[in-house]
Formats: sequence, C-alpha cells, structure tokens
Amino acid sequence: MQGKKSADMRRGLIAVAALSALAGCATVQPEPVRPRVALDTTAGTIVLALNAAVAPITTCNFIGYVVTGDYDGGAFFRTVNRDTNTASRYPIDVIQAATPRGSDDASRPPIILERTRDTGLRHTAGAVSMARDGPDSATSSFFIVTQDTPSLDFGGGRNPDGQGFAAFGAVVEGLDVARRIQRMPANSDEQLTPPVAIRSARLLDAAPAVCMKSMRP
Repeated sequence: MQGKKSADMRRGLIAVAALSALAGCATVQPEPVRPRVALDTTAGTIVLALNAAVAPITTCNFIGYVVTGDYDGGAFFRTVNRDTNTASRYPIDVIQAATPRGSDDASRPPIILERTRDTGLRHTAGAVSMARDGPDSATSSFFIVTQDTPSLDFGGGRNPDGQGFAAFGAVVEGLDVARRIQRMPANSDEQLTPPVAIRSARLLDAAPAVCMKSMRP
C-alpha cells in the first residue's frame, strides 16, 4: 500500500508540474496591448482603446501628447460627412481633433507612417487614426471614423499618394458621441461652428513598456 501511495503522489506531482508548465507557456504569448484613453469633451466622453501591439509608433506618440496634457483645451474642430463631401471622389465620415496649437502642431517632430497594409488595422466605424499631409508627417492631430471608410486604408483613394492613414485604435465607448459631433453645425470649410472642446484627455491604463522610452522628456 505504501508503494501505491508513493506512486500516486508522484503522479499527482507530475500532473501539477505539467499544469504549471502549461500555465507558464500561456503567459509567454502576451495579449494585445490596448491601453485606453478617455476624452472628456463638451459633447460627452469618448473612450479609445489603442493598439500598441501592431501600431507602437503611432500609439506611443499619441500617449505622449496625452500624458503631457497637450490635448487639454484642444478641440474637435472639423467634421466631414460623405453626404455633403461631394467635392471628393472618395467621400468620408470623420471628425478631426487638434491640440490648442492647431492641426499643424509643430511642437514635436512628425512620426513614421504605420500603414494599414502593415498593421492589419482598418478604417472601420470607430477607428481612430492620424491626420497627415505627406507620408511621415503626422504629429498630434487625429480623427475618428464614424462609418466604415476603406478609402482611408493603404491603397485607398482618399489621399493621392495611396499610402492611406495610420489607424491605431478604436472607440470602445462613446461612438454615439462622435456621431453626434459629426452632425453638429459646420461652415462651408467643414469647420465646426463652434468647435467641440476637449476638456481633458486621460490615460486610464498603464502605458505600455514600448512607450516608456519615447515618453521621457
């Protein structure tokens, strides 16, 4: 009986060790890093989940502006609706925001364009992406897509260079707020009248490790 008990005990220990090993293996493959940012606006709160796993440059750049308070006092200043955006062959549905320094904010260097071809992200409803002129020119101005708009992806026709825009996350709360902002009054230049102020932008989760170096002063 003693021998049987010892054998049973050994088998039990082996089983525990195997489960522990499997648990250890499961932790080797990290879950996608999706830190959240809350935008408190005069029209309501919008929460974004950013994808640092596939768009680290764009995500870390955005978080850098958030944690230094650069978006506080900024605004959603532009609305584009495909029903009225008839001047373009590729109409879009977006709202665009900027820091108080405006969409041509030159306070920090521009970042490399992370193309949707490479990240696998798409400009579907709720996507958050970076405004830009030429490739590798984005700084702080970003936009939220309110309806699926594939012409903003790599190879799409919205930008003449065909490189698309850098999607880097998505709205997880408050897409209704973004759509409400899109429907607000605007002038013939697509400028909201008045703009929707961003009271604050706050990081709700720990910054990903990949961002720590780039966030240092």
